[in-house]
Amino acid sequence: MDVDAETDAAPAGAASDSMPDGLARMVDRLLEVICVTLMVVAVGVACLQVTLRYVFHSGLPWPEELAIWSFCWAVFLGMGLATGRDAHIAIDTVPRLLSTRRRAMLDFFNRSVVAAASFMLLIHGYEYVSRAIAASPALQWPMRYYFLAVPVGGLLNLFFLLWPRPGRSLTQGVAIIAAGLAIYFAIRFAAPSLYGEASSAIVLNLVGLVLIVVGTPVAFAMAFGAFAAFAPFAEILLVTISQNMAASLDSFTLLAIPFFILAAAVMNAGGITPRLVDLAVQLVGHMRGGLGQANVVANTMLAGISGSSTADASTMAKLMVPEMAKRGYDRPFSAALTASSATLANMIPPSLGLIVYAALASVSVGALFVATVVPGLLVALSLMATVYVMSLRRGYGGDVPKASARQRLRSLAMAIPALTLPLIIVMGVRFGVFTATEAGAIAFVYAMLCGFLLYRKLTPSNLLAAIRESVFDTVLIVVIIATAAPFAWVLAYEQVPQKIAQSMGALVENPWVLMLVLNLFLLAVGLFMEMIASLVILVPILVPLIVAAGMDPIHFGVVIILNMVIGALTPPLGVLVFTTARVGGADQAATFRAVIPFTLVLIAVMLVIAYVPALSLLPVTWFGP
Repeated sequence: MDVDAETDAAPAGAASDSMPDGLARMVDRLLEVICVTLMVVAVGVACLQVTLRYVFHSGLPWPEELAIWSFCWAVFLGMGLATGRDAHIAIDTVPRLLSTRRRAMLDFFNRSVVAAASFMLLIHGYEYVSRAIAASPALQWPMRYYFLAVPVGGLLNLFFLLWPRPGRSLTQGVAIIAAGLAIYFAIRFAAPSLYGEASSAIVLNLVGLVLIVVGTPVAFAMAFGAFAAFAPFAEILLVTISQNMAASLDSFTLLAIPFFILAAAVMNAGGITPRLVDLAVQLVGHMRGGLGQANVVANTMLAGISGSSTADASTMAKLMVPEMAKRGYDRPFSAALTASSATLANMIPPSLGLIVYAALASVSVGALFVATVVPGLLVALSLMATVYVMSLRRGYGGDVPKASARQRLRSLAMAIPALTLPLIIVMGVRFGVFTATEAGAIAFVYAMLCGFLLYRKLTPSNLLAAIRESVFDTVLIVVIIATAAPFAWVLAYEQVPQKIAQSMGALVENPWVLMLVLNLFLLAVGLFMEMIASLVILVPILVPLIVAAGMDPIHFGVVIILNMVIGALTPPLGVLVFTTARVGGADQAATFRAVIPFTLVLIAVMLVIAYVPALSLLPVTWFGP
């Protein structure tokens, strides 16, 4: 399953192996139908808004609001769905090191924490619903029904944790619920005497990060950390957790995430990826290390469509690694190269990481898209140069005969519709033709037209499968953003960014040293945390710091994203390497060794981008403010 966005972490469990039976299966299917329907409604109304604006030169006040409501409910219903499938994003480095017995004990603890967090969402979420009296501006719907999505999601979590399934009995489910309730009450009533209000920021970070490290799903670790931090305060503050979670999704910009994931899934189902690979082979297959070069070029072109490194890593590993192995390439080398090239999905727009950063840092998505074009191409060229040098040393030659001009033109003609899409998105967003969210909806419709009418590989059945998978992937990403909102709110409440800025006052006076320290810090964070979780925690802290130092937040957005995707290549997390090694049939340890040269090159490129802001900012200046 694709989660990336940068969701560069492994799911807490394999959904297919943990599918519930009986009543839970019926609820699972019903929730999936509702989530897919809600997300399709959101796409439809976004497209309606664009049509009204440019065809009828008018607009309506309610489409954006309806899309946001649909999005919010799809995410929190999907949260329960992901709990039922054991698919929430989690870092399983520590559990993998334990014996079977101890792993089972830790799994019980993690599920109990999920249950405790769900009780918190249910109890205090419903309390906030009962207090809400406002109505939405355009639709005039009572806002209590918008915020009701949070306690309903918490209730669904508890249902799926309780209900028996293969490998877990009803007795075990009851034990998980009972332990979760005990944890909830222990924190709720013992916190004032244990650590008090003054320690809220320390408790927030300590509880949240420790839970993430031991394998608690990231979303629930952050939600529970916020609950533990607020527990010593007046009860009224606890309702702000669910309020912040739902309010964080009241953003039309965030809707770009499901739309681009949908567009990429439909493009892949419609047969676009093989066309791009064919074009790449025709262009560079004859060069030294030809299939390796084609791997990088194909990933570069695919990056302009998917925006997801994990999705690209899985897709390209299926296509390229076996073929490279047949042509004499070392399989770990092929898998390592594919993982390294997949980082381009977050360096070339539309990048999901950039969209999330833009929403968190309150900067222009269009400016970020333009700012990453040169750094993204620089990364691609650096990887191609590395392939060339390593191919010389290992004796990898030209793998295919040099294509004729006619063959290249034929391949280019078949790939042009796909290659046009990134240009439409970047230029349309940058020049205000449409928003990033509307661009995602347009990309989805464009992908369907290409799949049905041009490539003719898209069918109703694989379209439905693509939509189902992409909606589920969206939930896994966005639920982390939602649960990180109260986490960030506590940091702001305790003025943590300001305190860090004050403590680093000397570094703020020296931006060069500050940039070096931040890069080292971000590389270290990338070793242990997936990108989305890292962004939602770090951006509210670091952006005020770099602004105080006189740095441009657009430039910093490019730097932080590149740092995070490099972390996806390094152990212990290394999700891109795990993905390509598994899909490509390569030894994981050998693949991690093979990725070292590519990682070092990427770090060098990252330092160049960090210390030469013009690479990011000059294109933004050329294309206007």
